[in-house]
Amino acid sequence: MSVPAASSRATSTPPEAVAWTTINTIRTLAMDAVEKAQSGHPGTPMALAPVAYVLWTRHLRHAPTRPDWPDRDRFVLSCGHASMLLYALLHLSGYDLSLEEIEAFRQWGSLTPGHPERGHTVGVETTTGPLGQGIGNAVGMAMAERFLADRLNRPDHSVVNHRVWALCSDGDMMEGVASEAASLAGHLRLGNLNLIYDDNEITIDGSTSLSFSENVGARFEAYGWHVQRVADGNDLEAIDRALAAAAAETGRPSLIVLKTVIADPAPTKRNTPEAHGAPLGKDEIARTKAVLGWPEQPFYVPAEAKAHFGECVGRGQRLLEEWDATFARYREAHPDLAATFDRWIAGTIEVSWSEVLPTFKPTDSLATRQASSTTLSALVKALPNLVGGSADLAGSTGVAIKGASHFSPTAPGQAVSWGIREHAMGAAMNGLAAHGGVLPFGSTFLVFADYMKPSIRLAALMKLPVTYVFSHDSIGVGEDGPTHQPIEHLAMLRGIPNLTVIRPGSPAETAQAWRAALENRTGPTALILTRQKLPPIDHETYPADGLRSGA
Repeated sequence: MSVPAASSRATSTPPEAVAWTTINTIRTLAMDAVEKAQSGHPGTPMALAPVAYVLWTRHLRHAPTRPDWPDRDRFVLSCGHASMLLYALLHLSGYDLSLEEIEAFRQWGSLTPGHPERGHTVGVETTTGPLGQGIGNAVGMAMAERFLADRLNRPDHSVVNHRVWALCSDGDMMEGVASEAASLAGHLRLGNLNLIYDDNEITIDGSTSLSFSENVGARFEAYGWHVQRVADGNDLEAIDRALAAAAAETGRPSLIVLKTVIADPAPTKRNTPEAHGAPLGKDEIARTKAVLGWPEQPFYVPAEAKAHFGECVGRGQRLLEEWDATFARYREAHPDLAATFDRWIAGTIEVSWSEVLPTFKPTDSLATRQASSTTLSALVKALPNLVGGSADLAGSTGVAIKGASHFSPTAPGQAVSWGIREHAMGAAMNGLAAHGGVLPFGSTFLVFADYMKPSIRLAALMKLPVTYVFSHDSIGVGEDGPTHQPIEHLAMLRGIPNLTVIRPGSPAETAQAWRAALENRTGPTALILTRQKLPPIDHETYPADGLRSGA
């Protein structure tokens, strides 16, 4: 394994000098935090500091003073083990994340856990750590932006116009969920999606040559992506040009293959697996700081670096003022659309359930998947931001929405054909929900909930309001044999904390189950539906909605 020369940039001249001072601040914060915690991944934040710096200061549209600005660019750190990179970026660019929190990295009660957690740390868009999931989340976020832009923008007023940027690693590229999601994104031609691939050829076990020899760029070109290659992860101007070209691409998603050296510029551990998942050690940190011309003081943040990166606050404030003015004009010209925008972004559901939900006769004997299909058809009309579909089983699971337009490469409709991609469907639904503005659902046979388990668990951790429609419940499915009889899956799903599992026993209960799922804004809901018809239930005696008639 060849080791290129170290890149300290210590002798750079202004204005490049302040850029490298800022970049090296990110690097040393990562080294010091992992060393103090005696746990973590210092090498990837060190290698990605240059591209992260260029992205956050020159291209990412974000506002540290209003982290929930609806039209911000979304930033996803799919390689969540590099969490110190994100925490350093948030601290230096002016988000409410103190240096004391960085010093408490990976400690109980801190705002800087080992992997980024949505809802726990300001500026974190999604919980990442299980590799590949972040790429799927990013695809869902890009889908949400396209859907909302199509529904809410008008030629004279553009209030939804942002991009999704994601940093990913060799590990992300090896996981199957990323392949499924990238394939879907290429098919849908999501021109608002940009991935930066940290091609450092190192994993925990050693060189990627042990198990991974494919041409990732060629794979993404085959998916229909715009692919660029940057040969040196320290070449700021080449990185800048590549990011600008990615941002200018609107007809297809973009991938930047960025060659980096893990733990650069650590003298003996750069380009080695030892820098991946363990502290560098005090001696190596001292030698690295000497290469950088850096004080030995832990967690040292030069004033010029904080001031330079802190310019993101002023830049973000200007973006906010421009958008606020645009939205004020939009509200005046299109008050109904503006009200819809507010309601959708807030996740508010304003429907008259008694008028929207179908009624079923007491004598009706239906499979609950059939009752769900009838209910969903009514809901899609009443809730125009209800978006979803199935993993190539729409007819079987009852989510073939009559009259709904499809989410296609040219028009983002409500009905999503996920293809035979349960992994991507689960991860992208999380991205749709984390983005906000849409109500996502996805469907497959209950037995294939196995394929979605990591995404379901993350949705529960993030308390995301997504709905899973799992049909062909349990042992009633006999014709397809044991491969399609999920007798243990109900217990598995019920064992996931914060996942609401509803197994309706009649058509009327199925309609109310959909209502409960959509009203649940603090976590995901799984609806478990039957293939076979169920006997009628006397809902005068056993009310489906918990209330006796006339009560």
